[in-house]
Amino acid sequence: MSEHPVSEHSTARQFASDRARAERERTQVTVSVRDVSITYRTALDRRAQTLRQRVMRMGGGGEPNIREVQALRGVSFDVTHGTVMGIVGANGAGKSTLMRALAGILPPTRGEIEVNGRVSTLLALGVGFNTNLTGRENVMLGGLAAGLTRAQVRERYDEIAAFADLEDGFMEMPMRTYSSGMFGRLAFAVAVHMEPDILLVDEALSAGDARFKHRAFAKMQELMAQARTIFLVSHALGSVVELCNDAIWLQKGQLVARGEPQEIVNAYTDSLKVKRDNVSMEDL
Repeated sequence: MSEHPVSEHSTARQFASDRARAERERTQVTVSVRDVSITYRTALDRRAQTLRQRVMRMGGGGEPNIREVQALRGVSFDVTHGTVMGIVGANGAGKSTLMRALAGILPPTRGEIEVNGRVSTLLALGVGFNTNLTGRENVMLGGLAAGLTRAQVRERYDEIAAFADLEDGFMEMPMRTYSSGMFGRLAFAVAVHMEPDILLVDEALSAGDARFKHRAFAKMQELMAQARTIFLVSHALGSVVELCNDAIWLQKGQLVARGEPQEIVNAYTDSLKVKRDNVSMEDL
């Protein structure tokens, strides 16, 4: 059977098709946050809960013991495929609340969040791990929670263990015996090896020693090159500038500004009236 050469027209059509598909991916909205507000209700004095006090409050005879905290207020934005979104703001600005809402842990009090794709979360070091289980067992737990099958997790196990690089034997030991650095290294290793469409990272690049930080930084760059959508909360503003291609600034639960990372970091540090030096860019 003779081979038919590929015509120039066929090549051109394929090239155009590839470009169109790449453009669709680039403009595909993976996360949409629409007018999201989250309000916490907390007791002002947990000790003042006697039967008499409760009865008086029910009858309107006492001061209310509940305080409402607006952690997020009317936040809206869309993020497209391949965006690495940095989130900056002072403590209490609502950054971690937003990340937990994106992960589906906190339902919005008002508004709507739409997430298209598989999410892997690293919201706080070791969150979701069972400290009574071994490192190996927690790798399986994390993988199953991310939506993988047992077979898929087993395929990734050696790579995860090598990346975490714990001392000999610790993967078979309960995680309650781990140091905070070991906790963080394994948590990071599990999160970034789940092949997520969307990765949520909250203050996790500081995990481990200097060598591991370099490895974590390189892994983040690798995921960026694969056009994953990433959200990064960090007080290390230098990391936000270097890793991210988009950024938002939260203040008192509101989205103050969005733009190019260096521009947002400059505006944020100016609001704090601090100079941009090695100290402020490392931990603000």
